[in-house]
Amino acid sequence: MNEKSRKALISTVIAVVVAVLIALAGSQGGSRIGGFPVFALGVAIAFVIQWLVFIPSYRAQTEKFYDLTGALTYISITVFLVLASGVDARGMVLAAMVVLWAARLGSFLFMRISKHGKDDRFDELKPDFFRFLNTWTIQGLWVVLTAALAWVAITSDQKVGLDGFFWVGLLVWAAGIAIETVADLQKTRFKDDPANKGRFISTGLWSRSRHPNYFGEITLWVGVAIIALPVLQGWQWAALISPVFVALLLTKGSGVPPLEKKADKKWGGQADYEEYKKNTPVLVPKLK
Repeated sequence: MNEKSRKALISTVIAVVVAVLIALAGSQGGSRIGGFPVFALGVAIAFVIQWLVFIPSYRAQTEKFYDLTGALTYISITVFLVLASGVDARGMVLAAMVVLWAARLGSFLFMRISKHGKDDRFDELKPDFFRFLNTWTIQGLWVVLTAALAWVAITSDQKVGLDGFFWVGLLVWAAGIAIETVADLQKTRFKDDPANKGRFISTGLWSRSRHPNYFGEITLWVGVAIIALPVLQGWQWAALISPVFVALLLTKGSGVPPLEKKADKKWGGQADYEEYKKNTPVLVPKLK
């Protein structure tokens, strides 16, 4: 086992340990099946799904179903939690939010990889069993950390009526998913136009933010958090890591930084790009 494989194995173990801790914290005060916490069961299934799909993907050396599997994991586990718990109106709306978001994002990503045929990020990882396995395990952790707050609220024994938190959160979520959807659609249409080959997008929402889709993503999960707040109790508050995780992932991890680096490498030095970069915020859209 080489050094990169060893690090990937360690990363896989750490991801599972973190998920176990989240499962334990989020299960307090939650629904149970045969004495087993429903939330913890959902967390476990999230990883099992990734590992089951990893096996044929490794054998076929393909990443084609990676993004689709992530989206289907969100949807299948959310539906399972609804069926396995005594869900109220708040829980049903939260479930619908997660399912709608995952269905939109999953279909968008699957169509994108189907169109391009491959994802270059996986070229070096696929031949290495442990490194490729780690990417699927990390996806399981991504699903769990992102959806944890919604799942905790769905499975919580504490029920609260549709109060001010619910309506404010619903509006914030609606604004977020609308921004994300429109931004993705605008960029897709821009890239599909042959006249724009080799150019960067600076129209529509992209004239107000260099990453409006990520702003929308962060906003919608903040909306979910606002709705979930009134039902949290005890260690369930640890699930507030969800919106924080999404924000950090997109602004400090695999979101903004690599895209900014790629754009600088491709268009850096061009007068129009430098002007765009100077006058357009990285994330939060400018109003004027």
